[in-house]
Amino acid sequence: MNSGSGPIGIFDSGIGGLTVASSVHELLPHEALLYYGDTLHMPYGEKSQKSIEQYSLRIAEHLLEQGAKVLVIACNSASATASEAVRRLAGESVPVIDVINPAIRSLAKMKQDLRVGVIGTKATIRSQVYPDRISALLPAAQVKCLETPLLAPIVEEGLADGPISREVLRHYLGHPTIQDIDCLILACTHYPLLQSEVEAHYQGRVDVLDSAGLTAQAVQEALKITGTARKSDGHSAHRFLVSEHTAAFAENAQRFFGGDLQLEEARLRV
Repeated sequence: MNSGSGPIGIFDSGIGGLTVASSVHELLPHEALLYYGDTLHMPYGEKSQKSIEQYSLRIAEHLLEQGAKVLVIACNSASATASEAVRRLAGESVPVIDVINPAIRSLAKMKQDLRVGVIGTKATIRSQVYPDRISALLPAAQVKCLETPLLAPIVEEGLADGPISREVLRHYLGHPTIQDIDCLILACTHYPLLQSEVEAHYQGRVDVLDSAGLTAQAVQEALKITGTARKSDGHSAHRFLVSEHTAAFAENAQRFFGGDLQLEEARLRV
């Protein structure tokens, strides 16, 4: 059993998972975070299922070697493809939280015949994980999914909240596949950085859900169940690892966690 002194391990293919890390830090400010951004292989949404699983397992192994007491798969593509493999690797003593289940569980508080839209990467949408899990929870729900592969690169390139992102969002959100919906799940951890633009498009007609805050709540609950929450009231130092240093990652990490943040390059052999 890991002690409360260990960090919360979080990984993603790039900067999107920083939205989850930021929400975890906001909810649990005295916990230490150990974040790994696999910038060398981003975006995962364009990779094969085999590659995503290989990358995820190697990163999870590294985080566990560094003493992580919880693993957070802060990537929808990896959550859809590799979560069960990561859970087997972690064993019973280390909880593994993905970003899909918390968002889906939140739907149970809404009406039974929900019309749910889901936008995400090719890997996430083609996995059918959202329709399968939503139907298991809410059999009367309608689920409409759309691949939106340009959005994650737009965020990675720092082009959110600009003319390019607005035009691409207008194109995707106007697609016939995801019309007449009650709520929209942003099924990529990059997408919360576009949430204000998405909400502006819908003008209150559609509830827009992102999984970052919901995932943070799931981490808090896991720490409570395992009894591994930190007792200190102080703030703990975080570590941010990347497989390859990129200016976009550095800028966004500093945006979320402050300008004195230092990145460590840790290229793992898969």
